[in-house]
Amino acid sequence: MGNLGATELIIIAVVIILLFGAKKMPDMARSLGRSMRIIKAETKGMKQDEDGEPVAPVAAAQPVVAPPAQLPEAQQSSDVDKMQKQIDELQAQLKRQQNTEQAQKNAS
Repeated sequence: MGNLGATELIIIAVVIILLFGAKKMPDMARSLGRSMRIIKAETKGMKQDEDGEPVAPVAAAQPVVAPPAQLPEAQQSSDVDKMQKQIDELQAQLKRQQNTEQAQKNAS
């Protein structure tokens, strides 16, 4: 079981890719890396506890990413303004299109 050669490793990799899909692999690798950082920080904290040194907070080891729902209010309002402007432009374009079609019907 411990004698895995290159061909066996390639076969295992192909099977994993077929099972999980190529699109999910980067997400899985990213979450594995985060888990490893958390484990590393926890073990470091345990060692510092044993040595009597002050323990740094574990949350500092993890990057903080704000979900889209928690964007700053200024950014949300600017996004809403941009969307409203796009809606207004599309409505004006639709009216122009309807007017040209109406004019073509009247001309014929």
